[in-house]
Amino acid sequence: MFMHNKRLMYTVRVAEPNPVLANMMLEQFGGADGELAAAMRYFTQALAEDDAGRKDMLLDIATEELSHLEVIGSIVAMLNKGAKGRLAEGVEREADLLVQLNAGGDSHITSLLYGGGPAVVNSAGVPWSGAYVDSRGEPTVDLRSNIAAEARAKIVYERLINITDDPGIKDALTFLMTREVAHQKSFEKALYAIENNFPPGKLPGHPDFADKYYNMSQGDGDARGSWNEGEQWEFVEERDQQAAVDGGDGLATVKIDKDDKKILAAVAARTASDPSINPITGADLGAGPGAGSTTPLEPAS
Repeated sequence: MFMHNKRLMYTVRVAEPNPVLANMMLEQFGGADGELAAAMRYFTQALAEDDAGRKDMLLDIATEELSHLEVIGSIVAMLNKGAKGRLAEGVEREADLLVQLNAGGDSHITSLLYGGGPAVVNSAGVPWSGAYVDSRGEPTVDLRSNIAAEARAKIVYERLINITDDPGIKDALTFLMTREVAHQKSFEKALYAIENNFPPGKLPGHPDFADKYYNMSQGDGDARGSWNEGEQWEFVEERDQQAAVDGGDGLATVKIDKDDKKILAAVAARTASDPSINPITGADLGAGPGAGSTTPLEPAS
């Protein structure tokens, strides 16, 4: 059950309308790292959570994310106030209004389709998607995802702060950005409160491969550090030791019955390529400048 308080969690003070900036702010309203995605992610996790402490934390933070959604949505609405009124009442010459709405980004789409309201889209106009909710129902997985989500959201808020000189908006965005930091701390504490939290899940990794580092990209720029050297790691750079690491032949095989073998042989025979021919193709017939080498056409008889 939810109860709404009409006072925002943080006061929104916008100095003047700016539809272009409003469109940028939509990234934290309906974007992949926005507040709606965060609220839905944590709510779905909380509903399936069996641990009482984690369930309570997830519900608290999910509900707070909805309040953040209300703050960022209010900023969007305030920034669009001027354009909304002018567009609704037609008080300016068409050319002047068009210039204002089309000053940058997709602000004209936001104004025309959504009337200046905080639409559930990102800053490029892409509708919000449930695919942003990447919960897996395993706390050691979901908490790590939550930590990363809060970090991504924090960086987006930083970038939004950097593109506005409106002190009221900067103030509100700084609050929202800081709450991402607080949430990340909570999620990290909850993760490490699980005694065996790595590797995620129940099944252990195979001991033959858990400590190997394969230097697969070799050349200028190779580097060593704690991520691939020391007693914890076996550094493998020989190419012949990077293939068929299981000791097999490195090929893909499947056991099939004799009837399927006959069918597959017939398919292979029917679709076989003839390496002895060089057929004329459509690319040859239509070749023009820039086509490169093509098969010569036989002269007409």
